Amino acid sequence: MKSVPNPVAESARRAPLRVLLIEDSPLIRRSLMEEIDSSGLLRVAAYADSADQAIALLGDEPFDAVIVDLQLKQGSGVPVLAYLQREGLIESMFAAVLTNHALPAYRERCEQYGIRHFYDKSFEFDRVLDALHEYAQGRRDGA
Repeated sequence: MKSVPNPVAESARRAPLRVLLIEDSPLIRRSLMEEIDSSGLLRVAAYADSADQAIALLGDEPFDAVIVDLQLKQGSGVPVLAYLQREGLIESMFAAVLTNHALPAYRERCEQYGIRHFYDKSFEFDRVLDALHEYAQGRRDGA
């Protein structure tokens, strides 16, 4: 039996993945946005510089991926991780922490929320982008 192509499903599969960027530094945010948007596989659909703003966006819009900074101008990114876990989103999307506070205690705490991608901004900036692009390519290829 031959399957009939579904143009709507094919279009959705080819559309760039929607990324929520939670970062309070305009310089780092701009750099991440340029790198993420340049591939054509991903698009920064929204950004937030506080946990409250990020949680509101997550409640209002669907995202395929989220990158979270732990230290924000107003508080921490940890409530976002808790929200992702509580709402069951941590299993259905790419979720990464990109932080200047990459101490083992922070990594362990993030792992308790189900985070599998934890990167140090100072040394692993490109690794988070590589992992995100690998995830997007896998989604596009139907993996």
